[in-house]
Amino acid sequence: MLEATNLTLHYGGSQILHGIDIAARPGAVTCVMGNNGVGKTSLMNLLAGRHPRSGGEMAWDGRPLGRMTAQGMARMGVGYVPQGRAIFPMLTVRENLETGFACLPRAERRVPEELFESFPVLTEMAHRRGGDLSGGQQQQLAIARALITKPKLLLLDEPTEGIQPNIIAQIGRVIAGLRDRGDMAIVLVEQFFDFAWDLGDAFLVMERGRAVMQGPKAHLRREDLHARLAGHAAA
Repeated sequence: MLEATNLTLHYGGSQILHGIDIAARPGAVTCVMGNNGVGKTSLMNLLAGRHPRSGGEMAWDGRPLGRMTAQGMARMGVGYVPQGRAIFPMLTVRENLETGFACLPRAERRVPEELFESFPVLTEMAHRRGGDLSGGQQQQLAIARALITKPKLLLLDEPTEGIQPNIIAQIGRVIAGLRDRGDMAIVLVEQFFDFAWDLGDAFLVMERGRAVMQGPKAHLRREDLHARLAGHAAA
């Protein structure tokens, strides 16, 4: 669905990404891994249209993409759950969900019941303000809000960060269910190794804005991937 080749990105005079290739295909989870500060979130912002790429090519269903804005990417079918969740603290849970209506046709602006089935706590908290929710509840809300937009590509930036284990397990089940439907591509930025390995179908390991290990899960050994990440962390 989304193919990107030789992506480069600059912030001012600093080059952040150096020749990154990444693909996201329906029915698969592509995991982006690496330590803090290696460019993972910058890559996600680029894919979401939040920052224009400096170079490289992107294609959607085989059609070349020009310089798309975040709104344009959202309307095309890209849902983004950013690091930090970006919940509106003064809006209720339901109002936060309804902010996802902006890129939908008016006739499709509703909150599907299956979202509450995936995240039951949101039913209980529907009239609570977003800022009153725990970190785990906010993360569930952020994912549900992205799913409101009916994305064809879902970008998840560190969904397990600061979350208690039972919520991590629930989020993992939701991601696996979305993948197994077969009609959505998922790009997951994640530092929790076991969570990423269990869900991932392809992996991209980044160091200093460059890809240093990459490929489908079938072509990678768990031990090699873990050693590469652990070795860089220790360096």
